[in-house]
Amino acid sequence: MSSVYACPLSHQLISLCGADKLSYLHGQISQDLNKLTSSNYLWAGHCSAKGKLWGVFKLFSYQDSYYLTGSENEVEKSLAELKKYAVLAKVDISACSKRLIGLIGDDLSGVLAQLDINFEGDASACDFESGKALKLADNRVLLMVDSQFSMPDDVSTLDNEAPWQQASMLAGEPQLSADAIGEYVPQMVNLHAIGGISFKKGCYTGQETVARMKYLGKNKRAMYIVSGQSEGILSEPDLETQLGENWRRAGKLIAQSFNEQTNKLTGLVVLPNDTDVTQVLRAKHTPQVELSILPLPYSLEDE
Repeated sequence: MSSVYACPLSHQLISLCGADKLSYLHGQISQDLNKLTSSNYLWAGHCSAKGKLWGVFKLFSYQDSYYLTGSENEVEKSLAELKKYAVLAKVDISACSKRLIGLIGDDLSGVLAQLDINFEGDASACDFESGKALKLADNRVLLMVDSQFSMPDDVSTLDNEAPWQQASMLAGEPQLSADAIGEYVPQMVNLHAIGGISFKKGCYTGQETVARMKYLGKNKRAMYIVSGQSEGILSEPDLETQLGENWRRAGKLIAQSFNEQTNKLTGLVVLPNDTDVTQVLRAKHTPQVELSILPLPYSLEDE
């Protein structure tokens, strides 16, 4: 069996095109759009005026458009908000129907060669015959493809995206569940740690709150990766931590994925940023599910 797997993804796309697409989007997101090229992708946050995240997205360009890709809930919320403020700009904003496929495996070189996908030098994105490819890591490549695309026969196509989602969470890549939208400032989900916030670009929606968190040191929370055995996805996201003989509220899962083969639940949770990472958490409404905090693959120190 092939060691490379293709995961059909539930994540969706927002496309922006038109003469004002750069100036408009630049004023809406936490990323500096001037850093975007055809050979890279960037992380970006889209915030409310109060600096609370509506979505965390991978941002890239393809042909004459910009694209934002995120979870279904994030795309739904951000699409509505982006359209709301675009009435006076020459920009067309819409949901995009192109397919997203995740390639995951220890050695992707053979499959990438078959698809004629070449990441030159330090490039993290490239165009290919059927669309766009984003190199998220050596073992993960995200494809945006057209309706004519077909996967090589020696790649096993999975019937769910759990392995991809688990790998994304283990890499500390933030995403927001429906309940988490509008609840967190970008630094609380580690967006600064993966280069998703520009503190030099000037004004954008929510910028004042984001800058205050950095320069006044007011952020007291961070996103952590947790993992443990479970019987499935938790229906309630609340987690508890033990204090003496009692249990108290710790935080809420903002994303989770469940592997049916291993019964392993992997999740992302926002906790106080001085959390003891050796502690064990449990699900408040399913206390038999205990979750350990895993090491983050990056530093939380500001740039």
